[in-house]
Amino acid sequence: MRVLILGGDGYLGWPTSMALAAKGHEVLAIDNYMRRRIAHETESDALMDNPRLPERAAIYRAASGHAIATAIGDCADMDFLSGVFSDFNPEAVVHFAEQPSGPYSMRGFGEARETLLNNLGVTFNVIWAVLKHAPGCHIIKLGTMGEYGTPNIDIEEGWIDIEHKGRRDKFLFPRQAGSLYHTTKILDTDLLWFYVRLHGLRVTDLMQGPVYGLATDETEADERLLPNFHYDDIFGTVLNRFLVQAVAGVPLTVYGKGGQVRGYLNIRDTLQCIELAMIKPAAKGTLRVFNQFTEQFSVNDLADRVHRVGNDLGLKVEIRPIANPRKEAEEHYYNPCHSGLKELGLRSHLLTDDVVAAMFEKILPYRDRIVPARIMPRVRWS
Repeated sequence: MRVLILGGDGYLGWPTSMALAAKGHEVLAIDNYMRRRIAHETESDALMDNPRLPERAAIYRAASGHAIATAIGDCADMDFLSGVFSDFNPEAVVHFAEQPSGPYSMRGFGEARETLLNNLGVTFNVIWAVLKHAPGCHIIKLGTMGEYGTPNIDIEEGWIDIEHKGRRDKFLFPRQAGSLYHTTKILDTDLLWFYVRLHGLRVTDLMQGPVYGLATDETEADERLLPNFHYDDIFGTVLNRFLVQAVAGVPLTVYGKGGQVRGYLNIRDTLQCIELAMIKPAAKGTLRVFNQFTEQFSVNDLADRVHRVGNDLGLKVEIRPIANPRKEAEEHYYNPCHSGLKELGLRSHLLTDDVVAAMFEKILPYRDRIVPARIMPRVRWS
């Protein structure tokens, strides 16, 4: 298939580009380096040096023989995006091209405004580029489980049947996000659902939990192919942060009581989910929603796992709860459904001690590059 990856330089966009190229798909990855710029401006650079997108593609082609076409440009620029769609005529577009950090979106007015305008503007442009140039194209949009919040009922897979005063109907599951970033993802879904109803688009919305890991099958050939691995408080997901903290000898920063439960998945499973959604697309006129995670853990569960495995490897790992910089429930009910991707064929990579140890082994050679000042929370919700 001809697959357009928006945000192809990102933590997930770059591994997705390699994985789909390795499966024989024709891949065009585009990016404007927004995430790199923000990371540099906030002193949140990735642990490893990552080549720019065209160089990455050249390294990957030399190592694997698989080609990835690249283009550098801003998806918020409709002229640029329209030209890409017109020339490439994608059969599927994977939409990662958004400011991806909850903490960054809560940093101040400028960061909040940038997040709002970029994320909604890019999604709007993608919709209109598909309508104009590739009306049969399947939009695969990366959402987030954080859109749902922590309701005191089971979280259905995107939709919920409601009976009210003797009548029944089906609605998108109510969502109550905990950051502006997550709120923009809710608004993305509403935009897409409107245009699905209006024009019969085909859309899959992947409500993804926090992702961990830094190695995939394609990265083994050359360490320069590793994804952008962040460990800071702005871009680093919690398990990735804990692993780097353990290597640096910094006590694991459990926020508050540590009872916050979320659904997590290995980066390898993100790649599976994207391809499964792509090769088994949503029907025309359908907004299909999958809850994309494989296991549930509390923050305390993850800290205990890193503590145990790290100490087994000879690291002196401590856990030290700190005041929670976020506004969130620290003890809550959490039971989301997640059967759709399993039914499509997802075969999960679970978080075993061996998996944690393997991640430690990948991080340890970069110990001297860790900047402890980037670890403690620098953004507070209020």
